[in-house]
Amino acid sequence: MKKPIKKTWMIASALTIGMAVLTPLQAGATSVEPTNGVTVQIEQQITGTIKGIYGDGMDLKGRDGKNYYISFYKFSEEQLAKMNLVEGQEITVEGSVVEDYSDFFTFDVYKKELPKEVTKEELTKLEKMFNEVKTLQKEEKEKTNMTEEEQEKLFDEMNKIYEEMYKITKPYYLANWQPQTFEEYLEDYGFSEKNIVIAENDKKDLKAIYEAWVKLEKDGQEEKSNEKMDEFYKILQPYLNELYPPPTFEEYMEGMELDIPAETLAKLKIIYDDAQKAEKAENDELSEKLWNEFHGIVSQFFKQPTFEEYMADFEFEVSEADNKQLKQLYEEILKLDNKEEQAKIEEKWEAINNILEPYFKANKEILLSASKITINGQVYLPQ
Repeated sequence: MKKPIKKTWMIASALTIGMAVLTPLQAGATSVEPTNGVTVQIEQQITGTIKGIYGDGMDLKGRDGKNYYISFYKFSEEQLAKMNLVEGQEITVEGSVVEDYSDFFTFDVYKKELPKEVTKEELTKLEKMFNEVKTLQKEEKEKTNMTEEEQEKLFDEMNKIYEEMYKITKPYYLANWQPQTFEEYLEDYGFSEKNIVIAENDKKDLKAIYEAWVKLEKDGQEEKSNEKMDEFYKILQPYLNELYPPPTFEEYMEGMELDIPAETLAKLKIIYDDAQKAEKAENDELSEKLWNEFHGIVSQFFKQPTFEEYMADFEFEVSEADNKQLKQLYEEILKLDNKEEQAKIEEKWEAINNILEPYFKANKEILLSASKITINGQVYLPQ
């Protein structure tokens, strides 16, 4: 699971002629002594317990009581496999604090995944464009009141840059690409495991289309290769539908644990079946209308959590006075009619959020780009 991109921490810094100072953000930072005698904080050292592990990082509860998100971007998949990280494990991490999740993905990280054949000249161009995208991303975050038109324009600019970067790297990827055989590609779907047999004439057509697609891809004819793949899936779709059939109404409702009267369930089943038929017929408008009706009925039977259950989701405790005020507001919301008193409900939720905001700020994650990890005495450094 990847973390959402958001601003969570600001690094204070000052630059003057012959001097650079990075304000220490917490105790435990390591430092170096530059030749001009000015100390520069370069790394944080944190020991804590792993709370959650994701593909590119982990949540850590520090011994200091603070929450951290640790990025693994600098480490290889092989190193991460050797670490064998598990929740509840104690670990020591050294690394630099960053402002935003997107800051973990530096050009050095991007460069590691590039084909070795990319030339120095091309690397220089790629780095320039990479930094241009970073600048646009920063601009998008800092402008809080951007119009939809301004956002679209900004995203268009970023996409154009990405396309230019892809033009440089694509020939190298294609040169190194070893496509699967048709048989291997088809086997990966797992049709045989479900005893789904593809008709011989369909298999013959699929193989011819697949091989034509490979040739077009290798020739860099992207538009034509996409058209070929559309042909491929048009033939394969009925078999995919058989491989992944939609759940029955009973399967869909299983696990919801809702106390719905039999008469309402019968009505819901009719709507559900009709929505599935609309989807199969690719009638998007009717499908959306039916699903909205279905979920509108089901939502009436969901039980709101108690105040205590609601607060149990937070990893912090609030003061007795705030708790009393929050409980009163929350229970007032439960008594209001969702349809007729929406304005009052929103007003009370805003009041709840205003009370909780200082707690969220005090408990927000500090973002750390790991450059050294120590587990059970074993030290790992980026390769």
